[in-house]
Amino acid sequence: MVDVRGLKSMGGQQNAMPHSPRDPEDYSMDDAGPSDNPGYVSLFIETQIGKMGTLMGVFVPCFQNIMGIIFYIRFTWIIGIAGVWNSLLLVCFCCFCTFLTAISLSAIATNGAMKGGGPYYLIGRALGPEVGVSIGLCFFLGNAVAGAMYILGAVETFLDAIPAADIFRRTTTDLYVAPSPSAVPEVLQSPSIHDLQVYGLIFTAVLCVIVFGGVKIINRVSPAFLMPVILSLFCIFIGIFTAGRHSDSTGITGLKASTLRENLGSRYQYTNDAGIPARTGYYWDFESLLGLFFPAVTGIMAGSNRSGSLKDTQRSIPRGTLSAIAATATIYLVSIIMFGAVATRNELLTDRLLTATIAWPVPWVVQIAIVLSTLGAALQSLTGAPRLLAAIANDDIIPVLKYFKAPDDEEPYYATIFTIFICAGCVVLGNLDLISPVTTMFFLLCYGGVNLSCFLLDLLDAPSWRPRFKFHHWSLSLLGAIICITIMFMISFVFTIVALALAALLYWYVSIKGKGGDWGDGFKSAYFQLALRSLRSLGATPVHPKNWYPIPLIFCKPWGILPSDVPCHPKLADFANCMKKKGRGMSIFASIVEGDYEEEAEESRVACQLLSTYIDHKKCEGVAEVVVAPNIVEGFRLIVQAMGLANLKPNIVCMRYPEIWREQRGSNIPENFVSIINDCSLSNKAVVIVKGLDEWPGEFQKHYGTIDLYWIVRDGGLMLLLSQLLRAKDCFESCKIQVFCIAEKDSEAVELKTDVKKFLYDLRMQADVIVVTMKSWEDHREDAQVAEIPGRDEAMENFSKARKRIAQQTLESLKRTGSSSNNPSESAVPAVDEQQVNKFLYTCLKLNSIIMRYSGPAAVVLVSLPPPPQHHPAYCYMEYIDLLVANIPRMLMVRGYSRDVVTIFT
Repeated sequence: MVDVRGLKSMGGQQNAMPHSPRDPEDYSMDDAGPSDNPGYVSLFIETQIGKMGTLMGVFVPCFQNIMGIIFYIRFTWIIGIAGVWNSLLLVCFCCFCTFLTAISLSAIATNGAMKGGGPYYLIGRALGPEVGVSIGLCFFLGNAVAGAMYILGAVETFLDAIPAADIFRRTTTDLYVAPSPSAVPEVLQSPSIHDLQVYGLIFTAVLCVIVFGGVKIINRVSPAFLMPVILSLFCIFIGIFTAGRHSDSTGITGLKASTLRENLGSRYQYTNDAGIPARTGYYWDFESLLGLFFPAVTGIMAGSNRSGSLKDTQRSIPRGTLSAIAATATIYLVSIIMFGAVATRNELLTDRLLTATIAWPVPWVVQIAIVLSTLGAALQSLTGAPRLLAAIANDDIIPVLKYFKAPDDEEPYYATIFTIFICAGCVVLGNLDLISPVTTMFFLLCYGGVNLSCFLLDLLDAPSWRPRFKFHHWSLSLLGAIICITIMFMISFVFTIVALALAALLYWYVSIKGKGGDWGDGFKSAYFQLALRSLRSLGATPVHPKNWYPIPLIFCKPWGILPSDVPCHPKLADFANCMKKKGRGMSIFASIVEGDYEEEAEESRVACQLLSTYIDHKKCEGVAEVVVAPNIVEGFRLIVQAMGLANLKPNIVCMRYPEIWREQRGSNIPENFVSIINDCSLSNKAVVIVKGLDEWPGEFQKHYGTIDLYWIVRDGGLMLLLSQLLRAKDCFESCKIQVFCIAEKDSEAVELKTDVKKFLYDLRMQADVIVVTMKSWEDHREDAQVAEIPGRDEAMENFSKARKRIAQQTLESLKRTGSSSNNPSESAVPAVDEQQVNKFLYTCLKLNSIIMRYSGPAAVVLVSLPPPPQHHPAYCYMEYIDLLVANIPRMLMVRGYSRDVVTIFT
């Protein structure tokens, strides 16, 4: 037997704790069947009690919401304004939109288990939390406003049925629709807007009390709201067939072809606020009627809102929703023909309760049905809207909604109060025809989100997209989304812009203030597939210099300087951002955990999570990678070989200069440093060593002065490109670029400066070119002009100290080798040519003195990184570099690779 708890965990559900004080072991499950295992039986019964099937769980709620207030008190009026042909077109257009939306809804709903939240849950899990929350909140507002629409419809029907209940004087309107004054009354009275407001607030208060009683009370009284609807439909259609026999109204002719022909065409005109035809007021056309009628078909989400109470969600939602749309669409289409053939145009326009007037046997049967059905629909809206808001709050995406959180087994009282407050505010408006278009916008926005969700999921066709409902296609969902947006603009351009702006504002707020969540949405799948296609299109061939992007590999902790709980130097991410134009690009932050993988796997995962948090905190576009290796060198070789894919492999290795290499804890740094430099050359990767990282400017620290480049060896233009990227950042935008070229003879200076200027001009780079003459080591030996070195006393002192340290290190290495000479695997210390050592020491010292002379006030200095000389011990190379960087606060040592990263061609 499959463990139910395991299945729940696969679905992202937590196992429910026992509701009784029994021991949790009572819920244990083994291979015994239901009769042998009381825990199995109790769990089975608990999951099945209260579950509903397709009829009561989906079809009936959808049918009850669709056949609502618009059908009873506005539909005949719409037929009078639009005519039969345009009314048929109007109903077909709206039902086609909801039909396409229902197809998309069925596909998404049958792709897995659903939790609370209805369409919010579906859209959020398909398009991400930002889109889900923004559309979900709009859908919540739509439901809250719809409650006010239903309440006003009930009040209007109540006042028309019982005129004695009026508190204020009725509104009197002159009629101008009759061909002759004797055909109809000259004036028509309608309820006062103040009566609508007063009774609307009273009805709202009564519904508020019922809603606070809980969903159980609502479920018990729901059949009482359904039966009057079914009974009233029978009474209306019986009355249509018997009309003319029992009606004294001259406007009700009975079913006649002549009446139908007269009502075929449209009669768009002005009406007052109560919808009564007038010479001035609001002009009704097809688009306006579309906004008025569309709420009549917006009950298709009633079944999905009850997904948690259905026995079989994936079976009930498609069948119940589509069958409800088919049944109600048939009723609406047949009703257009029937009403168009049974009453004159004047009767359709002036009798707001024609459905009650024509009903058999007496009008009050339909009037009672209208009041009960509309109040039942309002009750459903005021019950569903708070739960939708609570579902959004429970996801904890928006912190400000934390007050509306409510457990699944408790009533969302605070959300209910907020919903009642919105509903009451709309009731105070007292105008059903103005509230209806607002409701339409929010519902259409939700329907468009459902269609877009299905379109994206269907188009991406991820392996997890396997809906049981097979009658869907991405083109139908796209068409449904386009129709939803089209209807919104047809109804009202201003309301559409306001609704879209509200959704965009909510999206922006969630993106900025909301807590991120990975729901496996379609956008992530789209990004993944786009990345795969882009990667395949890039291929593995070297990219053209025009398309070259720096992909830095940030070596976070190569020297063991930082504590174990610090993932990276705080300024290293700032430097990584400086290497990307306008922050665009990708950085790979790599760290190495020394040890055995089996023992350090958990530590590496923790370190990777800590490093990812650091990257997010620094707002750097990059990823974190942590590898486990026996030592730093082996770990780095693993990184440079395996990190990245195709042309998205890192091409620049960035790390901090190890100032502590002479300390006891840094005894292994020279060998590791030289090995890393050599491995970068072998793997054809550039190197950037940052000296003075503690002094590197932050995001808002402005620097002035110059960016000085000491361009000594050919590096493919990497140093020039880095200088341009640095200058593009806010902290260096006020700096001027200077390029220093080293010439061995004065005669070469003029020609070298001209060539470099021409090259920079072709590269579209603005920089001053300065040529500095520096004698070679051979010329220096011949002339014996050591005294000409600026600051010769300090320079000679540094030169002598470096030679002494090298000699001492060589002697200690020889002693270690001699003491371990019995070990044949011990390699001998290579012999060091003293003249070669002096040459490198002189060159670095001379270059340092030139930098100090010309670049003292520079914001940052870039210099070519000399390669480690062959057959020189690692400590010698560190002494060379130490002389080169001495007394320079911020320096980048750059070593390019065999490819050009800039080009002079367009």
